[in-house]
Amino acid sequence: MRNPRNDTLGGKQTGKAADDTIRRCILSGEREVRDHLVRLVLSPDGEVLPDVRAKAAGRGAWIGVDRTTFEAAQAKGRLRGALARAFKTGDFRIPDDLAERIERALERNALDRMGLEARAGTLLTGSEKIEAAARAGQLNLLAHANDAGADGAGKLAQAWRVGSETEGSGARGLELPVGRSILSLALGRENVVHIGLTDARAAKRMSEALGRWLHFIGLDRANAPCESASRGASAMQPTAQEPAATNRESE
Repeated sequence: MRNPRNDTLGGKQTGKAADDTIRRCILSGEREVRDHLVRLVLSPDGEVLPDVRAKAAGRGAWIGVDRTTFEAAQAKGRLRGALARAFKTGDFRIPDDLAERIERALERNALDRMGLEARAGTLLTGSEKIEAAARAGQLNLLAHANDAGADGAGKLAQAWRVGSETEGSGARGLELPVGRSILSLALGRENVVHIGLTDARAAKRMSEALGRWLHFIGLDRANAPCESASRGASAMQPTAQEPAATNRESE
């Protein structure tokens, strides 16, 4: 389960989680808001599949561990036992590459979210636009492709710190686990190296999608220092002022 809960994903938090219903991770036993977990379901032919958008019908099982822990549980048989209890049946198949399928599904979900925000006009690309928004204190999330130049990323990060009045904090934005070619393809634009979101709700949605992906592949800790100076509470959990999450564990 995610440990750096008080580290943000580069954005200010506003509003409550998209779905604040609580679920329990079948492997760790920890309880968490469902939007921070990954749902597994059974296909019609009994194969275990990821349902990262939690839209599929039927009984589900929820996981909140990273890929290394997940694969160890699968290898030792703990995953099968936990799934049998969650699905209330032992008649299912676990594909050998289930962890890879989960990672790919989380990546696609995050990139699709970027595309949706771009089409909605809430996502900025281009260094000049992002820098202007950052210096004006309007930037809620800043992220860079993993092949972004240090100078360009550093310039935008400095503008972000100035605009958010957090100079000296070391915040530099989130380094994404994909390069500019993948970002460009996802957004349908050329040479996308940096992205920024000025809309607080859009930044929250983006942070949720990125958070699950980065956590599963084990990069949430590595990225934690990038976001430590963001204003507001963690973008990955409800704030103290928000209504308490509903303590339900239904499907």
